[in-house]
Amino acid sequence: MSNIPDDFHYTSTHEWIRVDDNGVATVGISAHAQEALGDIVFVELPEPGTEIEARGEVAVVESVKAASDIYSPVGGEITEVNEALIDNPQLVNTAPYDDGWIYRMTVNDEKDLDELLNAEAYAEHCADE
Repeated sequence: MSNIPDDFHYTSTHEWIRVDDNGVATVGISAHAQEALGDIVFVELPEPGTEIEARGEVAVVESVKAASDIYSPVGGEITEVNEALIDNPQLVNTAPYDDGWIYRMTVNDEKDLDELLNAEAYAEHCADE
């Protein structure tokens, strides 16, 4: 099984979210997702300032195999995008939990995080696929 950090929350559609001590949430796709997609060749980033709903489409990741929609784990406002992915989308493959993050956001209601999967539940979900 892929590396699954314990301090992140996960969705059943393979997005992860980590909220730092300042309340800034960083979102990306899991190692499991990037392995399934294969070599990432393009990431369509959202616009900063965009209000997004929980489970709403927010970005697209394209690989040599397919294009895949990225959904927001929670509702909020996009505050920053990872512009390094414009020239180097492979960061999603090489460092999905670090340099390969997709966007940062404010979270409207942190209670929404409680509805997401923890690392153990996410690992079970991946094993069942």
